[in-house]
Order: sequence, then C-alpha cells, then structure tokens
Amino acid sequence: MQLTMSGEYAIRAMLHLAGEDLNKNVQIQDISKKWDIPENFLRKIIPLLAKVGLVMSVRGSGGGIKLAKSPNKITALDVIEAVEGKIFLNKCLFSDDICDRSDWCSMHEVWEEAQESLKNVLKSKSIAQLSATNSERIKNRSQ
Repeated sequence: MQLTMSGEYAIRAMLHLAGEDLNKNVQIQDISKKWDIPENFLRKIIPLLAKVGLVMSVRGSGGGIKLAKSPNKITALDVIEAVEGKIFLNKCLFSDDICDRSDWCSMHEVWEEAQESLKNVLKSKSIAQLSATNSERIKNRSQ
C-alpha cells in the first residue's frame, strides 16, 4: 500500500499552517509556492481538511485558511485519514463481509498488527511536533 500525493500535500499544507501565526489567514497560493504543491490540487484538498474540522476557510478580502484547532491536537493520522480515508493495509481488514477467512487466516493477524502499528506511529506525531522539527532542521541547514 502506498499513500497518495493527496496525503503528502495535506501534511505539507498543515505543516505550513502550524508554522504561521494561528490567527493569521494564509493564502493557498503561498502554501503552494513554498511547499511545491500544485495550487489546483491544494484547492481540492483544503475542503477535505475543512470538512473534518482541521482547517477553516475565510472568504473575502483578507481571507484565506488557518488551522481550526491547536496543532498540538492534530495528528498526522488525522490529516492522512481526512484526505485518504481510513487506512486499511488489506481489503480483508475493511469488512468481515469481504473475507470469509479472517477467523482462521494467520495472515489476517499480520495485516491487522501492521495496520495498527502504522496508525499508532501516525497518531503519535502531532502537526505541532512535526512543524517544530522542520523549523529546527531548516535552521540547522542554514548555519
């Protein structure tokens, strides 16, 4: 399984917003330029993030987007699942109706364990943590 560019771009956009003044409305084109995200693609991702309450959009003069809640309360898993949907490493984990072997198949347990591990890693990283790490690494690069 490979996550799509939608998930990658959503993470980049959220990292940008976490690095800004949280009360400031940020222009989508500014995020697009700084993080190398096609603007038209980003304009499709933002409504998905807004729908689950991760960002808010403000229309009109001085409008833009900003985080809808503290970046400490937003995890990488929240962002990925907002644009990609729930993570399932194998179709047998999606629903019991799909695979009639899940009660005896040993591989089902492996898929389930791997899926939980992935989700736990993504859940353990807040957007605030990731943004701070980025800022520190960028600062160290320029020295």
